[in-house]
Amino acid sequence: MKTVHQLLQSKGSYVISVPSDTTVYDALLIMAEKQIGAVAVMDGEHLAGIFSERDYAREVVLKGRTSKTTPVKDIMSSKVITVTPDNTVEDCMTLITNKRVRHLPVLHNGKVTGILSIGDLVKETIAEQEVLIQQLESYIQG
Repeated sequence: MKTVHQLLQSKGSYVISVPSDTTVYDALLIMAEKQIGAVAVMDGEHLAGIFSERDYAREVVLKGRTSKTTPVKDIMSSKVITVTPDNTVEDCMTLITNKRVRHLPVLHNGKVTGILSIGDLVKETIAEQEVLIQQLESYIQG
């Protein structure tokens, strides 16, 4: 099973982030432009939280706030589940399933070095299963 480090090497490790005082509206514009479902929220070099479409739906829309005046720091998920480059894809799938999150920031020496989405992990799991199936078919065919 691949490690997070190996997955980021093939996927890329570019992190889209916003400062914590960014308005929800501006964060949503960035997410729409980049076609992503979440951004890291940073206080300088420190990961302060993660802001996702789910946070927007639950904390802005349903609570009658306005996206143009609400800063992401007021509604972001601040208790962020993170992984390290040494974790495996299987570790990440377990975390996403058990903790019911969709994004895992990757921390190395306290710095955010990537973000994995549930889609990234599912795609990698399927690819690994396809390789295993091919190997088993080759073995059976002898």
